Amino acid sequence: MEQILAEFVGSNAIFLALAGFIIISIFLGVRIVPQSEKFVVERFGRLRAVLGPGINFIVPFLDRVRHKVSVLERQLPSASQDAITSDNVLVSVETSVFYRILEPEKTVYRIRDVDAAISTTVAGIVRAGIGEMELDEVQSNRQELIDKIQEQVAQAVDDWGIEVTRAEILDVNLDQATREAMLQQLNAERARRAQVTEAEGTKRSVELNADAELYAAEQKAKARRISADAEAYATEAVAKAIAANGLEAAQYQVALKQVEGLVALGSGEGKQTIVIPTSAIDAFGEAFNMLKGRK
Repeated sequence: MEQILAEFVGSNAIFLALAGFIIISIFLGVRIVPQSEKFVVERFGRLRAVLGPGINFIVPFLDRVRHKVSVLERQLPSASQDAITSDNVLVSVETSVFYRILEPEKTVYRIRDVDAAISTTVAGIVRAGIGEMELDEVQSNRQELIDKIQEQVAQAVDDWGIEVTRAEILDVNLDQATREAMLQQLNAERARRAQVTEAEGTKRSVELNADAELYAAEQKAKARRISADAEAYATEAVAKAIAANGLEAAQYQVALKQVEGLVALGSGEGKQTIVIPTSAIDAFGEAFNMLKGRK
């Protein structure tokens, strides 16, 4: 059996070698690239091609897949940078950057450590951006600072074939002394606002009281004016009656007032004994005689 196998191999060695060469060539010449990656192919140490997702063919023994690069979005580890604002406050800014590789041939041949390069670029841009802003602006205009970081980082890494998709400022930390100073300032501002609110309330209360007193005075004046007009009208009516009917009309009015006064005196509560002056009886008589004379 071994002799037969040896004779077969010896007589067909060329064909077997050719078949083996073809199989190896097919194995080396066909490259299946996953959807999430790109392959960088070199020929004799020089860039030959970039293979995209799917089935690709290269020249066996001449072309070689040197780099397999993932095109998925990546997140840099959160990094903290110390920076000084324009009003000389030391802050610690924690940032995070998301990016993805669009052109692997630029990334692998132009930069060695992508993550470290982007982290250094972000640190410089953050320090420069915060140095142009005051502490209050850093706290209130965080989105503006984020947009500025993303724009400048994107410009810096464009030559590396990288796209910066997002940049985030996770936190802005202050040293303990600055925090205590800001807390004191915040408490002082709250106290000032409380005093202003109280003063405005007192002012408003005084204004309303003054308006109320003015309104009451106006109403009293109006009532007096109405009462004076009524008195003037009554006096005018009496004067016309006297002019028309003579002195008897005036005497009648006086006697009528005396009678009304006595009636009011007698209608009081607890009045069991009433003292009537002699002139009151005469007043009743005069009023009766005048009414009788008018009839």
